[in-house]
Amino acid sequence: MKSTNNELITTQYKVVFPSTLNDQETLFGGIAMQWMDEVAYIQAIRYTKKKMVTVSTDKIQFLQPITSGKIIEIIAKVIKVGSVKLHIQVEIFMEELFTENRQKAITGMFVFAAVNLDNKPVRIKEDVLEKT
Repeated sequence: MKSTNNELITTQYKVVFPSTLNDQETLFGGIAMQWMDEVAYIQAIRYTKKKMVTVSTDKIQFLQPITSGKIIEIIAKVIKVGSVKLHIQVEIFMEELFTENRQKAITGMFVFAAVNLDNKPVRIKEDVLEKT
């Protein structure tokens, strides 16, 4: 997790291998969304220190096709904190190997809720609400 201007973000890097491609030779959308959900989940837990579950995804936009051999960076950041829910923006940037070329490829919003051991909603602590 990085800290930039008191803003906490979680990042993860991956290399896109042929086994993750569809018949169009681009990254499967479902795999990209799985990776995004995973990084958003990590961000949610690290941000709240609570058990979190995915509630919804919204506005997933596939801006650029991602092909084999690209390095991708997945970045998650909390956009909004409610009493029980977090809204987390997730972006995927792709980089060409051996060049400086980098561009945003996918973006989306993930909503998580804090839950107890019985998966019932619980409040996010007030001190966490002050982070945003």
